[in-house]
Amino acid sequence: MTIQTVPTTPFAGQRPGTSGLRKKVTEFQQPGYLKNFVEAIFQTIEGSMGQGCALVVGGDGRYFNREAIQTILRMAAAHGVPRVLVGRGGILSTPAVSCVIRKHAAFGGIVLSASHNPGGPDGDFGIKYNIDNGGPAPEKITEAIFASTQALGSYRISDAGPVDLDQLGTTRIEDMVVEIIDPVADYAQLMARLFDFAAIRTLFASGFRMRFDAMHAVSGPYAKAIIEGQLGAPAGTVVNCDPLEDFGGGHPDPNPVNAADLIAHMNGPDAPDFGAASDGDGDRNMIVGRGLAVTPSDSLAIIAANATVAPGYASGITGIARSMPTSQAADRVAESLGISCFETPTGWKYFGNLMDANLATLCGEESYGTGSHHIREKDGLWAVLFWLNLLAARTKTGNASVNEIVREHWARFGRNFYSRHDYQAVDATAAEGLMDALRASLPALAGRTLGRYRVAEADDFEYTDPVDGSVSTRQGIRIAMVDGSRIVFRLSGTGTEGATIRVYLERYEADPARHGIDTQEALAELIAIADQVAELHRRTGRTSPSVIT
Repeated sequence: MTIQTVPTTPFAGQRPGTSGLRKKVTEFQQPGYLKNFVEAIFQTIEGSMGQGCALVVGGDGRYFNREAIQTILRMAAAHGVPRVLVGRGGILSTPAVSCVIRKHAAFGGIVLSASHNPGGPDGDFGIKYNIDNGGPAPEKITEAIFASTQALGSYRISDAGPVDLDQLGTTRIEDMVVEIIDPVADYAQLMARLFDFAAIRTLFASGFRMRFDAMHAVSGPYAKAIIEGQLGAPAGTVVNCDPLEDFGGGHPDPNPVNAADLIAHMNGPDAPDFGAASDGDGDRNMIVGRGLAVTPSDSLAIIAANATVAPGYASGITGIARSMPTSQAADRVAESLGISCFETPTGWKYFGNLMDANLATLCGEESYGTGSHHIREKDGLWAVLFWLNLLAARTKTGNASVNEIVREHWARFGRNFYSRHDYQAVDATAAEGLMDALRASLPALAGRTLGRYRVAEADDFEYTDPVDGSVSTRQGIRIAMVDGSRIVFRLSGTGTEGATIRVYLERYEADPARHGIDTQEALAELIAIADQVAELHRRTGRTSPSVIT
C-alpha cells in the first residue's frame, strides 16, 4: 500500500447547502468530483484529528453509498486519521451517526445521504460533515470547506484495496484502523434509556396495532430491531424495511403525498391504531392517526406539552427551538411552561449551540424533523417512540388515540392551521427574481390591508445566535399579520434541480368549533394573498404548487 498525491482541478458549485453537498449521482461520479470534496473536508479539519480519535462514516444505503465509503476510507488513511468507525454494510442513519460520534467521543463524522431526495443511478447523492458534538458543521466550517474546494491542486489517497463492509470487526488501511460496527446497537441502547420500553411493550401486548413504513430506507433495520424486536410489536408491523439503493423507486419523503400507501391504510376501514413513516436517512418522521396526518408543527408542540411522560425528560425541558417557517404552535406551549422558544433559520445546525448551552431541549422543523438534545440531529424514530410512550402513558389512565391527543391539545392551546406549498424545479433565475422583488416590496408592505388581514410586519429574517453571536441573514421573507397569521417565502437548499420555492401559510384559530375546518379552506385567503404579493403564478409559470403538505 502506498499513499499517492493526485493532481486535480477545482469543480464549480461545491458549496454545501442547508445540509451538505447534494447533487445528482452522475455529478458525483465524475472523475475526481467526490475526491475533491473529501480532500477539502480533510484539509479543513486536519487540526481536530488527535491521536487515537475516531472518524465515523456511514450513509443511508442509496446508490453510490458503498463506492463513496471506499473512497473516503482510502483518503482518510492518506490524511493520517487514526481510526474510522463504519456501519456494517455502509449503513448508519443520520441520527445514529450523531449518536455514535457522541458515545465514542469521535472528532467528527461523514454522512452520505441526500436525505429525503430520490435515489438510484438517476437520483441524488449527498455528503456532509458533522462535528464532535454530533451535529452538522456550522457555516464557518462549511464555508472553509467550500473555499478549499476552489483552491485544490491535488488530493491524497491510498492505493489500498476495498474493505469488506459487511463483516463486523477490524482491519487496517496503511496505519489506520477500520472498525465495522453494528449500525443499530448504540442507537437502540440510547432509545432504551430515554423511553419507557416496558410500558410500550405492555401497550403492544394489549392488542395495540401499528404500521411503520420505512419507505425502503435506512430506518427499516432500526425500526425492525426496536419496535418488533425489543418492544414486541407483531412481525410485519414494520413494512418496506429493507434499505434499497433506489428506495424501491419511491420518493423517501414522509409526507401524505409520498407516503400515500400508509395514508390509505390509516384511512381504511381496518386502520391500525397508529401509523408512522421515516425518510431516506432516518432523520424525519410523519405521525398518523386514523384519518389524521399530524402536522410536524403540531407534533413538536404536543411532544413539548407532554415531555415528562418519557423517562428521559421526566425532569422537564429547558426550552424549545423551532425553525422560522415552522408554525407558532410550540410557542404557545413554551409560554404555558414558562420557558423560551427560539426561532432559528432552517437547518438543524442552528439548534446545536442552543442544545450545547442547555437553552433548548426539544427542537423541530416543519419539514417533518423533530428531535431533542439526546443527539445533535433530528431523529425520526425517536419521535415515533415518543408518541408510542405518550400513547402507552395515556392508555394507563383510559383509552387514548392519536386523534384524541391532537384534539385535546387544540382545545387547550388553539389550532394553528398550517400548510406548505412547494413550487419545485423552478427556473433558478425566475426564482431569484421573485425573491428579489419580494425583498424590494417589504418597506411598503407594513401597515397595508390585504383582504381581511392587516400586515403588522414584513422583513427578511435575520438570526443572531444567542450563544456565539454569529449572524445569519436573508433566511426567508416573513409577512406577519396583526392577528398572528403569517406568510413565509424561502428558497430551499435541499434540491438538486432548478430551485424550489417554499410558501408557508399559517392562521391561528382559538375556537374549538372551528378546529375541524379543512386546512386549505381555512388558509384560502392567505393563499390568494401570497400569490398576489409574490406574483407566484406569473413569475413561475405554474398554475398550482408541485406539492402541498
